[in-house]
Amino acid sequence: MAGAQSFPARAGARDPSLVAGGLLDVLGVAAVVLDAEGRIRLWSPQAKRVYGYTAQEALGQYAAKLLVDEEHRDVVLRLFAQVMSGEGTWAGVFPVRHKDGSSLLVEFRNVRLEADNGRMFALGLASEQATLRRVERDLALSLRLVDQSPIGLAVLNTELRYVLVNPALERINGVPADEHLGRRIVDVLPFLDGATVEERMREVMASGRPVLDEFTTGRTAADPERDHSWLVSVYRLDDQAGHVLGVAVSVVDVTEQHEAAVSAAQARRRLSLIADASVRIGTTLDLEVTARELADVAVPEVADIAAVDVLDTVLAGPRPGEADGAVRFRALALNAAYPTPATEAADAVGDVALYGPTRLVTQCARTGRPVLVPRVRPQDLPRIARNEDAVHLLAAAGVHSYLAVPLIARGQVLGALDLKRARNPAPFSKDDVLLATELAARAAVSIDNARWYQRQRETALMLQRHLLPQRPAAPRGLDIAYRYQPAAADDETGGDWFDVIALSGDRTALVVGDVMGSGINAAATMGQLRATARALARLDLAPATVLTHLDAATADLGDATATCVYALYDPHTHLCHIAVAGHPPPVHLRPGRPPRLLDLPTGAPLGVGGVPFSTTAVTLDPGDDLVLYTDGLIETRDQDIDTRLATLTDLLTGPSRPLEDTCDFLLAALRRPDTHDDVALLIARAHALTAT
Repeated sequence: MAGAQSFPARAGARDPSLVAGGLLDVLGVAAVVLDAEGRIRLWSPQAKRVYGYTAQEALGQYAAKLLVDEEHRDVVLRLFAQVMSGEGTWAGVFPVRHKDGSSLLVEFRNVRLEADNGRMFALGLASEQATLRRVERDLALSLRLVDQSPIGLAVLNTELRYVLVNPALERINGVPADEHLGRRIVDVLPFLDGATVEERMREVMASGRPVLDEFTTGRTAADPERDHSWLVSVYRLDDQAGHVLGVAVSVVDVTEQHEAAVSAAQARRRLSLIADASVRIGTTLDLEVTARELADVAVPEVADIAAVDVLDTVLAGPRPGEADGAVRFRALALNAAYPTPATEAADAVGDVALYGPTRLVTQCARTGRPVLVPRVRPQDLPRIARNEDAVHLLAAAGVHSYLAVPLIARGQVLGALDLKRARNPAPFSKDDVLLATELAARAAVSIDNARWYQRQRETALMLQRHLLPQRPAAPRGLDIAYRYQPAAADDETGGDWFDVIALSGDRTALVVGDVMGSGINAAATMGQLRATARALARLDLAPATVLTHLDAATADLGDATATCVYALYDPHTHLCHIAVAGHPPPVHLRPGRPPRLLDLPTGAPLGVGGVPFSTTAVTLDPGDDLVLYTDGLIETRDQDIDTRLATLTDLLTGPSRPLEDTCDFLLAALRRPDTHDDVALLIARAHALTAT
């Protein structure tokens, strides 16, 4: 350590004045004083360890005779004479005779001493050459280890000022060693929290407990623009007497290992997010729900704000009046990790907006390639925002990084996933581009499926509505009310139908049917069966016979099956003849009496073949109601059919309502919002014939 330095003794240590220690003790330096005649006058304890003689055995003896073989005495005496005559000191290696008769090499240093009375003496300092060489070797090795170590090493004194810095720490700190020496950490490394570091070092000096491999990060003058990571160890330095000398510090730069670990963790996170997206995206065939699922997965793992926009032409087809290069988007989803003005800058969900070719999301959709702006500058915001007001909102939100990736399915660009970061300080990276592209690709397939299913459902609904009766004429002797509701699920448009057919003799045929399956095929089958039923009804056939012919017609359609109830009402006789093909039983309501399910032979569904059908006559007096319906009204997954039928009759109990009100009441009470089946409901109320 540079300069004189005193150190407080460690707590519990002995008085340092009474404790041996230091390099001289390690070397075992022997001190011997000779008078002018060469007799031994003073003999140190170390001399006994080197030469083997006690002070009593050595004092007064001629040194040359006691310690030097005869063959070397002339040389020794000549050198002794030179020292005593003042011609200089003598230093070197010389063989000495040990008390046990052996010979050992001893490193000597001899000087002349002059007493106050003018007498001359010679002081000889000696150490075994082997011991000296070992200490020299150890010291040289220690210095080389410190200098050549790839680990940064430093020693600080009790004032926590640098007294030693090796080249590795110079490189780590970016400060030359001579600019460390005598200075504190806060002076050399202003980028670090030096006060906290020094406090830890004081704790180590006070307790003696080292700090080992403590992970820390920061910046130094060597690389002020980049965070580095280190493993730092601090331990107390004591001398042999127990004095605290300061602390030693080792610093290992683990930036690359830390970055590799972070990259591996990020890779695992990305894989986990992709796996999670496979489960969370595409749970339904609803276009808006799928878009929301994508936005929910992207926030906050990938971005602070996410928007999903689909090309309007994908949903509605091309529109006239679009400028060259412009793209019309429909906003489907928007999500943010926290309340932010950036959401006000985005298009509201459901809005359609036309964007010019300079807007980045337009370029993304046009090229089918990601658009990345790692660091958003003020001049970039107009190409990101939808208008001037949105520019100010994005700036206020602190948006600093932007990424748009295309939604591509089956080779077609469907839209774009628009991502922004504000609170997340990291800019979007190439890895984020890959992750967002993978998420967008998975979501695009689900969005495309939802789009096609939605289009198919709209086609099926259009076909079905076209095939259903359009406001049938009021039959003689009956008041009619009816409802048709398609399934709530996008892919479950079914083949339910109803019909009211006016026949000769003021009779009316009431038909309710349900084709098994869903989609366009079910709707088309329904149309064929409805047309066949209308044709058969006009042949004045009994209901059971009509169902028999419908059964054969259904079998001719291949794998189609359907249930059906056919009722033929004559207002003159008030008789209603009913036949059922695997269909839920009608409900008969009579004023003043509880509703009852008609006990009819259920028959087999149409298309099964070979099962006979039966006709049952029921009296419908004026004021009586007949309720026909499909199973979508009563069937649920959590209750058995008998419970639901009992619920239906309970709901119909009580004062008579207008038929339209009864239809609405039953649908509101029995229809589940998530039902996967459509419903046809037909209610007929008998009344007395009036003269025509």
